[in-house]
Amino acid sequence: MATTSRKHHHPVRTLVVFGLVIAALYAVMGFSGVYTPKLGLDLRGGTTITLTASNVTGQGSIDRTSLELARTIIQQRVDSMGVGETEVTTSGDNQIVVSVPNVQADELVEMVGKTAQLYFRKVFSVAAAPAASPTPEPSASPEATEPPQETVAPGESASPEPSASPTVNKRPLPQLPTPVPSPRPTAPADPAQTLDDLMAWEPSDRDNSEFEAYTCGEESPTPSVVDQPLIICDETDTYKYLLGPALIQGNEVSRAYAAVPQGSVSWQVQLEFTDQGAANFNTVTTHLSTQTEPQNQFAIVLDDAVISAPSVENPIPGGRAEISGSFTQASATSLANVLTYGALPLSFEVSSVDNVSAKLGGEQLVAGMIAGLIGLALVVLYSLVYYRALAIVVVASLAIAAAITYVMMVLLGQGMGFALNLPGIAGAIMAIGVTADSFIIYFERIRDEVREGRSLRTAIETGWERSRKTILVADSVSLLSAVVLFVLAIGAVKGFAFTLGLTTLIDIAIVFWFTKPFVTLLGHTKFFGEGHRFSGFEADHLGHTNPPLHNGKRRPVTVGGEA
Repeated sequence: MATTSRKHHHPVRTLVVFGLVIAALYAVMGFSGVYTPKLGLDLRGGTTITLTASNVTGQGSIDRTSLELARTIIQQRVDSMGVGETEVTTSGDNQIVVSVPNVQADELVEMVGKTAQLYFRKVFSVAAAPAASPTPEPSASPEATEPPQETVAPGESASPEPSASPTVNKRPLPQLPTPVPSPRPTAPADPAQTLDDLMAWEPSDRDNSEFEAYTCGEESPTPSVVDQPLIICDETDTYKYLLGPALIQGNEVSRAYAAVPQGSVSWQVQLEFTDQGAANFNTVTTHLSTQTEPQNQFAIVLDDAVISAPSVENPIPGGRAEISGSFTQASATSLANVLTYGALPLSFEVSSVDNVSAKLGGEQLVAGMIAGLIGLALVVLYSLVYYRALAIVVVASLAIAAAITYVMMVLLGQGMGFALNLPGIAGAIMAIGVTADSFIIYFERIRDEVREGRSLRTAIETGWERSRKTILVADSVSLLSAVVLFVLAIGAVKGFAFTLGLTTLIDIAIVFWFTKPFVTLLGHTKFFGEGHRFSGFEADHLGHTNPPLHNGKRRPVTVGGEA
């Protein structure tokens, strides 16, 4: 009878190391202070926003390519929030629907509602202008009399310098002139204007009067038209600006990112322009560098709000620039995201904002959990009936698999924004069957080895050698299916594919580093090694009269009472 080489295995050491790994995962979870997975839109609830598109001029039908490009940019904006399971889809001919879990409505509207064109405009006047209040105070707080000081310079060689001081804050005019001025144009009057024409523009007396009278929080007296002046405030309604026509469009910025340059200790925003944008930016900065305060500033305008207004000291050729000032990491990253993802080929308005209730998803979750518990109970019952005391391995392995799956979902939710949804729970329930398949393959191989006359200790090792390839092949097929589904699927189905792949990997780890060494330890016990009743290895249960023994000296198997 062929003998198998006896290898020195250390099941206790393997189990201890595996236990320490699990303990480390839970320690990381405890350190993070988060103990529950992030839930998807269908379980926790979230926000759905519908955006309706229109052309910048307000005329003509919506081009499908432009709508898809806008959807991609909005998807990038939402992804920059680090939120899992977001959905940005087109609906009909002119709508984009944004669905995001784990985010409050106002936060999401602030992110995706910035759908106007991104422009760079010349600053002509800037003044502190607190928002109007129904109960105005007799004296304004003088803490903020100047806007944030930011400068723009070529490449990475700039050092932060104070930008232009704002113009003196003046009292609003007591009343608007009468009669009311005629409406301003709402569409470009002369699309053939050159960049030089736009840079030569100067504000009129009417522009200056309306700027003096304007209070942040009111409707701007100037429509947002590219070749017309614009009177608006910054995002906090602290400063108001009189801006000239748009000089550079946002789509002329090819890339923007936040960084701390070498040799510096402060955050800056690095800009890179397209070829046409680089030429235009050089022309504009050459012009601005010759101007006096505050007309040496350009305002970055998105959704009728000034995001930033850096000053220009020198011409900036080459298509690379950096904006420096009092940036934090968060503010620099926010500005970089605006510059990168702000320019949309269409204009949008928020048509509806809906908070998605998790009540229906909660009911489905309960039903899914009940189904999972029934499946788990059936697996355990089958193991008890067919494998008897060996069911302890099944129960322990499933419990550890559940513990690892839970902690991984919590950590992945914190680390990469993974959100658990109903399809994901279905994938986790399927893992019970995947894990049960691995048990059956291994246990049946051991029982076959015992029937062939080997002792239990030998059968455990030879059975593992012959079954692990089958287990790996079966799990590889499941893992490959999950990967393909994740790559090709969209929306919530990705949650199912991701969870299925994750639990399959966990099953491989469980089988190799818990099930196998645990069974090896059981094989050293008298109860299992000598085939005691209800051990799962008793002779009559295996179909023969020769019980398993610890040692390797076995007489041939007797079937039906004959040797």
